[in-house]
Amino acid sequence: MEVILLERIPRLGQMGDTVRVKDGFGRNYLLPTGRALRANEANRAKFESQKATLVARNEEKKREAGTVAETLAGKSFITIRSAGETGQMYGSVSARDVSDILKEAGFKVGRNQILLNQPIKVIGLHSVAIALHAEVEVEIQINIARSHEEGERQSKGENLTSADAIYGIDEEDELVEDETAEGEQGEEADASAEEEPAA
Repeated sequence: MEVILLERIPRLGQMGDTVRVKDGFGRNYLLPTGRALRANEANRAKFESQKATLVARNEEKKREAGTVAETLAGKSFITIRSAGETGQMYGSVSARDVSDILKEAGFKVGRNQILLNQPIKVIGLHSVAIALHAEVEVEIQINIARSHEEGERQSKGENLTSADAIYGIDEEDELVEDETAEGEQGEEADASAEEEPAA
């Protein structure tokens, strides 16, 4: 299917370009959302007559997106999820979840604007890009933790996937204590063997 783009679409083309797209993409996304028209003479004439209006509308959308981007840029959002000791989550955080997190914080961002190639499956700090407009992109940080306290610790740079972070145990100290205890048990066994009379 050939369509005339009514706005710039990343990896596809600029406003006014005639491009070939898959039928499903055109019918299910570009045409119903008003981002394109079917490529024919009547629609080409319609586009040319409305071009000034479309350019003005695009500039207005770009300005609005720029304002939201300034507010969002560099922000961090904490979300609580269940996870195992190694930080592996029992579920995942998808583009829809990120969109919901932003909505709760008062930002209207659709899930198709979240540029997340695959769901996030481990706790920690994750950078997520958001395309607020074809020409406006912003990056935020999603802080996934098992509790608000852990979220605060992670935001200070702590890694919460180690035994120390989870249990408050220093793994190296624990290893030294184990070796010391084993050495003491061995010495006690040797001493008791010496005390026993030979039969």
